[in-house]
Amino acid sequence: MAIFKKDLIVSVDDLDDLNHVNNVRYVQWIQDISKEHWQAKATEQMQEETIWVVLSHHIEYKTAAVLNDPITMTTFIASSSGAKSTRVVEMRNRKTKKILVRSSTEWCLLNSKTYRPVRIPDEIKDIFL
Repeated sequence: MAIFKKDLIVSVDDLDDLNHVNNVRYVQWIQDISKEHWQAKATEQMQEETIWVVLSHHIEYKTAAVLNDPITMTTFIASSSGAKSTRVVEMRNRKTKKILVRSSTEWCLLNSKTYRPVRIPDEIKDIFL
């Protein structure tokens, strides 16, 4: 399994009224690291011919993150079948190693011209699994 990693620091703009990272921000970070992983590993041709869309998100919030917390995000593809792929994203406090968030997102691969689902080719599976 190919793990992709990204570090960030919680900023004021990430916070909600309780001074914790806003749930919406976590979803944005999940989207961001997923896209960055795809763009970093997939060939230009793969990126031109296909696109990914979210079918469902399942997010578990374990511990709150606050201003200036250092966060390490990791992501990997847990499984792929047909046109669907399940991506896991975990976020941990880099200092304490405590898990903050764990998500599982089901994605569907589409043809970029027709927007119709396409079976995930072995070339893509070989890169990400």
